[in-house]
Amino acid sequence: MKRFSVRSAGMRTALSAAIFALCTLSMSACTPLRVVTHTVSADEARVPVGDYVLDADHWSITFDVEHLKYSRFVMRFDRAHGTLHWKTGGLDASTVDVAIDAGSVDTKVPLLDKVVKGPDMFDAATYPTIQFVGKRFVAAGPAQGKLEGDLTIRGVTRPMTLDVTFNGYGRNPLTKADTLGFSAQGAFSRAQFGLGTWYPAVGNDVRVRIEAEFERPAEQPPTTPSSPK
Repeated sequence: MKRFSVRSAGMRTALSAAIFALCTLSMSACTPLRVVTHTVSADEARVPVGDYVLDADHWSITFDVEHLKYSRFVMRFDRAHGTLHWKTGGLDASTVDVAIDAGSVDTKVPLLDKVVKGPDMFDAATYPTIQFVGKRFVAAGPAQGKLEGDLTIRGVTRPMTLDVTFNGYGRNPLTKADTLGFSAQGAFSRAQFGLGTWYPAVGNDVRVRIEAEFERPAEQPPTTPSSPK
């Protein structure tokens, strides 16, 4: 009986250890599982009202322009910040303000970077910010539409319209933050901003492409979702 008791205790210890290991493994597997099963919804009515900030790690803003009629030369920006004011009524009622650091332009050609940042183009030392303020969204279908706003470059402000797709809303499985995703594209004339340098070797029409995620800061109090349209 005594030897049986010892063996039973040993078995209980081994069983407890196995259960603990299984639980630990299950807990560590939760994050990958949440990522794999993660979904987003383009239902605007589900989005909590509030101010969302541009996710510093998940955005891309590029300009591209015709180069000697061979191709479209692409430049990107490495620093930007922005705020999306999501209001009751969804996209139709919401506004966005994005500021790009003009000095962060990256053409992959260091000498060209200096020229584009310099007085012949962006003049980033004098005008450090390129800004877009989206003021009015006009729906063109489910989760799609045109965002009308103002673009400011080198101190000059002109209207610009972006074709926007609302990719969806969801709770980020990694950060737990309420997150919204968008894709957008548009175009503007360099000449309207006094940026006609190097024309016609460099084209006049500049295409803009944007991929962006906005997240609601954790310190914001819970709010109710925007009302259905």
